[in-house]
Amino acid sequence: MATLTIRNLDETVKRRLQVRAALNGRSMEAEAREALVELVASSPASIEPEEDLGTAIRKRFAAFGGLELQIPPRRKSSRPIPTFD
Repeated sequence: MATLTIRNLDETVKRRLQVRAALNGRSMEAEAREALVELVASSPASIEPEEDLGTAIRKRFAAFGGLELQIPPRRKSSRPIPTFD
């Protein structure tokens, strides 16, 4: 389970949450948890982006054409290859 800390909560909001919790017979923490569950449940089901970031970037710059880079050949290392005997 995750932990959430809410800073700078308006005193009026805190008091209303306390009253709502008391009316429902719950602690303030349980009431806040329930309010968040209800809020998320009433939100649209799919908040996930339709495409990932890489695809979005590729689409945005596709009109400019591709870019072919020269890949330099690998160099041999001057250090000896370690052995793990």
